[in-house]
Amino acid sequence: MKINSYENRLTLILFLCFGFVFFDRLALSFLFPFVAEDLNLNNSHLGMLSSVLALAWALSGMTLGHIADKKDSKKYILVISVIAFTLCSALSGMVTTFISLLIFRGLMGVAEGPVLPIAQSLIADASTPKRRGLNMGLVNASAPGLIGAIIAPPVLIWLATDYGWRTAFYATMIPGLIIAALIMMFVRNKHRHDSIASEHHHVSKGDIKSLLKNRNIVLCVLISCFYISWFITLISFTPTFLMQARGFTPETMGGIMGSLGFAWMIWGFVISALSDRFGRKPMMILFTLIATACPMVLLYADADSMLPLVFLTYTGLGCFTLFMATIPAETVSPGQVATALGLIMGVGELFGGFVTPTVAGFMADVYGLEIVMWIASAGSAVAVVLSLFLQETAPAKVGHQQEMAVSA
Repeated sequence: MKINSYENRLTLILFLCFGFVFFDRLALSFLFPFVAEDLNLNNSHLGMLSSVLALAWALSGMTLGHIADKKDSKKYILVISVIAFTLCSALSGMVTTFISLLIFRGLMGVAEGPVLPIAQSLIADASTPKRRGLNMGLVNASAPGLIGAIIAPPVLIWLATDYGWRTAFYATMIPGLIIAALIMMFVRNKHRHDSIASEHHHVSKGDIKSLLKNRNIVLCVLISCFYISWFITLISFTPTFLMQARGFTPETMGGIMGSLGFAWMIWGFVISALSDRFGRKPMMILFTLIATACPMVLLYADADSMLPLVFLTYTGLGCFTLFMATIPAETVSPGQVATALGLIMGVGELFGGFVTPTVAGFMADVYGLEIVMWIASAGSAVAVVLSLFLQETAPAKVGHQQEMAVSA
């Protein structure tokens, strides 16, 4: 009973923590029209601000995640990271030039980078096997969907409209400091580091080089590159595409983007929960295949049918938890989890979050905005093929296979 109570408490705190990471990360996108008018910025500036945050996030996640695995307690690194990115977000409200804003966004990326690897390693250690996928999905996908994509836009736009965009950035300090306090008070220093090791003995503690000898880890790194390309391309270009290429009104565009946010939140935990029962690999293949159709829906569906179709096909972010957290956590030893997650997230961010949007933007200028939807669809299609070669890690499925082998 005590373990389940702590498991629930930890999941809730880390749900709030990672959800607020995306609240801060996406804040500039929602506030940019206000910021641009005041600081005389253009779309190229927005692209650079997004790219520097993604680059800093990627490098930080890889390096600090690895460092965290070498520490007896990851708790204090997580607390420092939360306080640091909260302060950087708040300080963004004090900037007077593009360069100063660029510096603060880059520093925020450094602080946010290790949050997901550390949070998911804590969840993996504290979760019972039958709930590991669900818990990790709630933190990895449902939290940013709810807090970053559904709650953040109206709250930030209201603050910016009524009190100014600088106040909106300052206000982000309050929930950030509360979350840091919750982590300090209620998250344990030590966790059950033998929980996953007892299920998977084949990977010993080591460095990044040893991780890259594992087939699942290499596949998850490659899947991350193409799946993040799918996500970042869609999230970056869809509003402009819907209004300029499809000719939809701002109200229709807003409704469609809202449908994406709700799909992000719902599929985030549904797919992970299904994977606990039916296996990680088949759910990866099925729902990534469905996600490949989402850009085609945006490209060809009419306005009346687009909202439900977008909700039904925007399943990819539910798969993010599987390849970016659950499968790696069940593949490597507990002492390597944060390192593995940081590597997968970092390389994926470099390729999908830093390189692909720039390439897609240049191609859109040459071939038209329609090309970005084909680029996004191709990213998830490659992820489907790569998923075919994953080794199953779900305890329910692996245990059943072992029982069958013994009985045979």
